Amino acid sequence: MPSTIEILQSLVNGVGVGLIYGLVGIGFCVIYNASGIVNFAQGVFVMLGGMFCQVLMSQLGLPIILAIAITVPLVALAGMAMELAIVRPMLHRGATLFAIILATLAAQIMIERITLLGFGDRPRTFPDFTPGGPLRVGEVAVGYQLFWILGCGALLVVALWLFFNRTRTGRALRACSQNREAAQLLGIPVARMMLVAFALSAGLGAIAGVLVTPTQYTAYNVGTPFGVSGFIAAIIGGFGRAGGALAGGLLLGVLQALAIVALGAGFKNVAALSVLLVVLMLFPNGLFAGFSLGARVHSK
Repeated sequence: MPSTIEILQSLVNGVGVGLIYGLVGIGFCVIYNASGIVNFAQGVFVMLGGMFCQVLMSQLGLPIILAIAITVPLVALAGMAMELAIVRPMLHRGATLFAIILATLAAQIMIERITLLGFGDRPRTFPDFTPGGPLRVGEVAVGYQLFWILGCGALLVVALWLFFNRTRTGRALRACSQNREAAQLLGIPVARMMLVAFALSAGLGAIAGVLVTPTQYTAYNVGTPFGVSGFIAAIIGGFGRAGGALAGGLLLGVLQALAIVALGAGFKNVAALSVLLVVLMLFPNGLFAGFSLGARVHSK
């Protein structure tokens, strides 16, 4: 039977990783709302964020701030390239959404193999943003990186709310999410909005990868677990609702952490899939269907 300290420590760890799941889940929601597509390559952006940042720091000697400033736009460009090279041509040819979704899955595998050839299979990491620590709260250890994850996660939520509610581009994306045909009739460039959605989604994934890499290793194949967990978080929160995805990620991270401390690391994925099954059976619209970054910002 786990002790109280072990449970509290697992809750702290679960909150940190859960926020990362939530950011990945928001990336799923952004693309889904703009295009109706589930981008199963979303997890690979997390991997690229951590990988690019580590390479820039270790091989080019760049400071962490400059490395992040270069990494996020680079990964956003990778997301735009995926939309231009794969998604847009398939849409123009009348491909079904199912075929496009499978194409994003194939793109993930291809990017993983390219990363393997370019950077090898050696796990990589870099130091916490703030050296030292961990902070001791009684007998519970709280790493300084957790505060960065919490702070950056909160800032991103606020920034996304402002973007979708206070900017013309954000409002255009909202219009596309509600009715793409009507938005196009009103003169909104739907194709450009899809490009923005892929860039924004990839940038969010890159930020998640940069935030989480100091707490665990990154490698060419870590994108798949993050992608699956982010997808589950988005479903728990009510697919298409960014605020719900963030809440779903927190819930998933905490439940996984408790499953690990109570039953062992082998039950981590079992816990995630069990939660997904229960939610789909009892709450088909998600646990947080009414929780959004704005008034129906991400409703379909």
